Order: sequence, then C-alpha cells, then structure tokens
Amino acid sequence: MKNISILGSTGSIGTQALEVVQANPERYRVVALTAMHNDELLIQQALAFKPAMVVICNEQKYVKVKQALAGTGIQVLTGEDALCEAASIAEANLVITALVGSVGLRPTIAAIEAGKDIGLANKETLVVAGELITALAKKHQVKIIPVDSEHSAIFQCLVGEEENAVEKIYLTASGGPFRGKDRDYLAQVTKLQALKHPNWVMGAKITIDSASMMNKGLEVIEAKWLFDLEADQIDVIIHPQSVIHSIVQFEDGSMKAQLGLPDMKLPIHYALAYPRRLESKFPRFNFLDYPSLTFYPPDNESFRNLDLAFSAMKQGGNMPCIVNAANEVAVNAFLEDRVGFLEMSDIIERCMAEMRFVGQPTLHNYLETDQHTRIFAGELVTK
Repeated sequence: MKNISILGSTGSIGTQALEVVQANPERYRVVALTAMHNDELLIQQALAFKPAMVVICNEQKYVKVKQALAGTGIQVLTGEDALCEAASIAEANLVITALVGSVGLRPTIAAIEAGKDIGLANKETLVVAGELITALAKKHQVKIIPVDSEHSAIFQCLVGEEENAVEKIYLTASGGPFRGKDRDYLAQVTKLQALKHPNWVMGAKITIDSASMMNKGLEVIEAKWLFDLEADQIDVIIHPQSVIHSIVQFEDGSMKAQLGLPDMKLPIHYALAYPRRLESKFPRFNFLDYPSLTFYPPDNESFRNLDLAFSAMKQGGNMPCIVNAANEVAVNAFLEDRVGFLEMSDIIERCMAEMRFVGQPTLHNYLETDQHTRIFAGELVTK
C-alpha cells in the first residue's frame, strides 16, 4: 500500500490521479488533498477518499469546507502555508505536486526535506529553482518522478541506461491549435480559440501555454534539471499526432522513444507505481489507427516563447524564474482579455531585459525575483 498526498487534487492532473487511485484501491491510499479555490470538488473528493487532511488555500472558503467535513475525522486547514503541511504529512510515501505555477515551489521543498518521493506535475518548480530542487533531492535521497507526458517518456527511456551517455533528447510538441499559423493570424486569436487544444484536455493555464509554445519552453528548462543536460542536448520537434511522447538519442546514435495514446493517466499510472509497471484497463494504442506519424521543426518566428525559454536556460541563474513569473502574469491577463496573444511574449521579453539578474540565487532570491517580476509584469499589462 502506497500512501499519497495530492497537491492540487481538483485540477486536471489531480482528478486523473484520483481516478487511477480509485481503480487500484488495494495499492494506493490518499492521505492528503489540497485545492486552491474549488471547495465543492474538494469536499466531494474528501468524502470519497477519506484522507487524513485536506487544505483549501482560499481562506474565504475554509468555513464551508470545515462544516461539510465535520464529524469525518478529516483535519481541515487553510492558507498557502498549509500546503507545506500536506506536502510533508508523516503518512505519505509519495507527494503528487499537481499545483499550477510557482506556488508549488515551497510545498515541494517541504516534501523533499521530509524525505518524500515526488511525482512532479508542477514543472514550474524546476523552472523557477531547478538547481536548488535537484540539489535538495540528492541531499535527502528523494526520487523525482516526472508526471508530464514528455518527461515521463524520457524517464522511461532512460531506465536501464544508467551507464550509457545521452547525446540528445527530443521533446515532442503537438503544435497546439495554431500550428502552421503566422503572426498576422496569431495577432487576432481569442482565448476561446486558444483554449481548444487538439489532443489534450488540460487546465486553462497550461492550455494557453501549449498554444503559445511556452509550455514546451518550460519543459525544456525542466528537462535540463531532471536529466542533467546542457542546452545543446535538448531539441524540440513538432509531432501533431502526440503519439511519440519524447525521444532519447544515445552517443552511439541509437534512439529510444516512448509511445502511447495522448492520455495523461498513463504517465500518472507509471509515476504512482514506479518502479513497477502495473496492469491497467486504459485503451491500447493501435498502429493501424495512425498510418502516418509526421514531424516538423518549430516555428520560432511566429512562436517566440520557445526561443525566450532557451535563452533563459542558457543564461541560468534567476532568469528562468523571471520568465516563469512574467508568463504567469501574461497568461492571466490574456485569459482576462487584457492583452493579445502575441503581447504575452512582449511582456516576457521586457521582463527578461529589465529585471535584476542574479547568477547564483538562493531561495530568498528566487522568491524575491518572482514577486518583483510579477509586479513589473502587472504594470506592463496595465499600460
């Protein structure tokens, strides 16, 4: 029996993780659940899975959750600080970090320092503070098991290859809803168009990131830290079918790829069961349904975010933190119809140029950079 704490249980990854748990009740037990705002779903999940603890970060919804769970024996906490308690709860063996954005940083640190293995679906944690997080994980002998489909694919391809040097990895991208579109078209797109991903069902923020290619940019930075790579060892290819989830090329020229249907429950299932592969009832991939698999280079002229992310990764220090904070503000503004689709890249680039660069940041530097960048990016949005 593996005891699991799920941070962000009401989001896309969190709900699918609970589906996997529900299908394997003899193997997994939920000990903590957290949500930012969705009190109704959190209450339903708590009653169904009976964790020891739930956290509703929105303090205005605490009383409602507390009253709904009265008499169940479930401890109810509120506020972002309580996320760290859920992340480090004594009973947990594995913490699924499915929070969206840099809010996942402090809880992930708390979980690592408590000796919990991490099922990482919160890529922003490694984007913001990859060097710090990977050093902590090594110090506390904690495993970081990626849940993102692309990083799970790389992780799976590397199992058993510990003695063999990686020459390059290829992260695949669907190209999103605007693949093949030029800047004139992108200048006019709406959030409703951007929220219609052709292959994946995800939350609003990550769906917009996928449409702008920033999601792939963040994944590039995450991959650097997860797999100890240099920038020139990471490449991105557009693969519209989303069947090949990513590829590893070894120094002898051989390549390994992980394939499957575009279903996030597959990498979630793998992360929960690791190092074992357990039987699942998920639909099986049929090659005959995909007679053609195609590949294209990314259009970095129309989708500038990928280049901005690569540039931040090469600069290092707190620059990826700046990119992440600026992007979160820009995406939120786009979802609120306050900036256009192409303006998101302009805001990120301006923050990269004007925020203070720190070459060897501490946790304090990361948190300060995140805060200051959000303020500056917010000012750019209101101009």
